[in-house]
Amino acid sequence: MDETRRDRDIEGRAHNARPRDGLGRPLPYGTVGVERQPEGVVRTPAETVREAQRLLDAGMPFHAHEVFEDAWKSGPETERELWRGLAQLAVGLTHAARGNATGGARLLRRGAAALTEFAASGGNAVAGTSAAAVHGIAIGSLTGWATALAGRVEEAGAPVVDAAAEAPRLRADG
Repeated sequence: MDETRRDRDIEGRAHNARPRDGLGRPLPYGTVGVERQPEGVVRTPAETVREAQRLLDAGMPFHAHEVFEDAWKSGPETERELWRGLAQLAVGLTHAARGNATGGARLLRRGAAALTEFAASGGNAVAGTSAAAVHGIAIGSLTGWATALAGRVEEAGAPVVDAAAEAPRLRADG
């Protein structure tokens, strides 16, 4: 591919087709990378949590963020803060694993704040659920995990965090 031209999707929109590594970093054209998550997939909340957890456990938080982003964009307005916050946590872990302590800590805290705000606002309109565990997601545990990891990353400067070892548990029962 001519690297001076922008990659385009079939509708002509800019779309980077370069292969990526497990943390979403672009690799040189022609390199074998990690398969990217398809964009715009509409999943149930349970499918979203299950797929994101699988990716987090595999040390692929960038890809988990893409799964959360799909839920954020396709889900009900009342749940947008939940999915946005989870996407930010995944991106924060991605940056921490790439050695970007400042960006990682900032996004981990931003994601934790979004989840806290979501829970404080009464969660959402999901019948019969508490704001602390919408779709079985352990919001309190996740905000604690994110805050603690942000502190450790900042304190250590620019460590490279093992994304799989640091992967959070999304569900209280998982």
